[in-house]
Amino acid sequence: MIKRALIFLLFSSSAFAAAPDASILKNLQWREIGPYRGGRADAVDGIANQPDVYYFGSSGGGVWKTADGGQTWKPVSDGFFGGSIGAVAIAPSDPSVVYAGTGEETVRGNVSPGAGMWKSTDAGKTWTRIGLDDSQHIGRIRVHPANPELLYVAVMGHAFGPSDQRGVYRSKDGGKTWERILFVNRDSGAVDLALDPTNPRILYASTWRFRRGPHFFESGGEGSALWKSTDGGDTWKELSRNKGMPKGTLGIIGVSVSPSNPQNVYAIVEAKDGGVYRSRDGGDTWQRTSDSADLRQRAWYYSRIYADPKDEDAVYVCNVRFHKSKDGGKTWSAIPTPHGDNHDLWIAPNDPRRMIEANDGGVNVTTDGGASWTAQSNQPTAQFYRVSVDNDFPYRLLGPQQDNSAVRIRHRTTGASIGQRDWEPTAGGESGYIVADPKNPDIVYGGSYGGLLTVVNHRTGEVRDVNPWPDNPMGAGDAELKHRFQWNFPIFFSPHDPNKLYAASQVLMVTLDRGASWRAISPDLTRNDKSKMQSSGGPITKDNTSVEYYGTIFYADESPVEPGVLWAGSDDGLIHVSRDGGQNWADVTPKDLPAWIMINEIDASPLDKGTAYVAATMYKSDDFRPYLYKTSDYGKSWTKIVEGIPADQ
Repeated sequence: MIKRALIFLLFSSSAFAAAPDASILKNLQWREIGPYRGGRADAVDGIANQPDVYYFGSSGGGVWKTADGGQTWKPVSDGFFGGSIGAVAIAPSDPSVVYAGTGEETVRGNVSPGAGMWKSTDAGKTWTRIGLDDSQHIGRIRVHPANPELLYVAVMGHAFGPSDQRGVYRSKDGGKTWERILFVNRDSGAVDLALDPTNPRILYASTWRFRRGPHFFESGGEGSALWKSTDGGDTWKELSRNKGMPKGTLGIIGVSVSPSNPQNVYAIVEAKDGGVYRSRDGGDTWQRTSDSADLRQRAWYYSRIYADPKDEDAVYVCNVRFHKSKDGGKTWSAIPTPHGDNHDLWIAPNDPRRMIEANDGGVNVTTDGGASWTAQSNQPTAQFYRVSVDNDFPYRLLGPQQDNSAVRIRHRTTGASIGQRDWEPTAGGESGYIVADPKNPDIVYGGSYGGLLTVVNHRTGEVRDVNPWPDNPMGAGDAELKHRFQWNFPIFFSPHDPNKLYAASQVLMVTLDRGASWRAISPDLTRNDKSKMQSSGGPITKDNTSVEYYGTIFYADESPVEPGVLWAGSDDGLIHVSRDGGQNWADVTPKDLPAWIMINEIDASPLDKGTAYVAATMYKSDDFRPYLYKTSDYGKSWTKIVEGIPADQ
């Protein structure tokens, strides 16, 4: 509470008659505290004749490089660009030339868009922006094996709306100019590319129709296809309706060419009768070699396939696990990796036992074909959903890491540096709010998807489930659920009563007995539009993980200066306030707030009664304008406070 008030004093108009003096902040500096473990990575590349040098692109931390085979990593894009990376490619003929495409390929419900293409000509020391600024998501980059200035880019385009900058783009001058050489429609982008290394005029590309929205995801339909060019991309021929390919609606497709026999082509296809397909005649005809669900589950999140550079019968597939076949895709075995959810792979063309692989835990290098891997505890690229602090001294920060455990970590240490002894797993899972008991910082409550809520006593080791509603809804739509818990549902303690813990579905609930019992203190505070609560996914593969659950309270909080004043904001665009502890609620949504906007945060002033700030976002409707509001009268009137913020940020 004290820390929050001190921070707010720097910015509150109540503390300053005019704008705060910037010199007040000049000595404040960001300080990295960890934890030192990797987060999701989507793009990797290496160099044939430099076995210790690799690059990877992370989902939230930019481009990284190692010069010692993965023992240590350095961020090389900091100061130039950062954030979400979809593709990284090193020019085979000149490894000082490196290209990076921003905006990750794994288009999750909370995915971050990128800002086009970047190029380095000094092995990652400096970078220049080279265009395709509206691409938002880039799936693959391929560089000509003998010409570092000739490259091809698979541009996926906008995830949340139609866009024109989609398809395969080619540059013959290192990114100075671009030409679109394959375009299907405004709803389908290019997601994968493969070059024949023996004849780089032969290219394969896959296009994919996909769309995300606030409450749905679609993968597949008109525009999803596999293509081939034999003239460097000037003209293209569709392969996905050739003999042996699956009939009907197609979704995402991954493709790879065998360097040892370029007539041997592999594809992994999302379709009703999808799976791994093999062609022995350059794509003219195909045969399905496997329909294993292990290889094609959650197709939109994976669907990457890689031919071994020396053995045309050896092939790899990235999915939840990392799979290898030695008989052309007929039978498969899993190769253990340090983390699951695998997304990209690079195999050294001169030594197939040397590989770098990307997954939701970071990247790892092997020199023995996957028998052993380098560690992921040397790449601090973790993505955290929410962060809180406890009342211990020195205080800890708590947060959930994407596809990993929640952690609590001290903000300082008595040792030389903050290390593994200073942090540990805590309550909850990868996606929820994590809050410590105000009276005992060793008791921590944590949420996760599906409405999971656990409490951990770090002193005794006791762990209990205290779910507000004892049901796991995973796998179904949310229209008929009694409680709709968002992937990232709110959990918070009252700043006035340390025994009062709140949690929110479409209603706000409270417990006074540490989660043994819960009661609702609000009606449904959402629009409750059942048409937007149907099963997500399709038209081929359903995908219901609660990311798309809609009509939920996305943020809630209690005023730190006025007991019983509760604020709630929904993911479908409503703001409510109660001034009597939840007995009565008023809809105080600003009149000019767009319908169906997500209320991402409501910050009640720690100084002034009735004052609150709202941050809302429409990015899931392909609208990236800022929506920030302030009220000083409990929501009776609002002022939009976006002056000075760029319209697209």
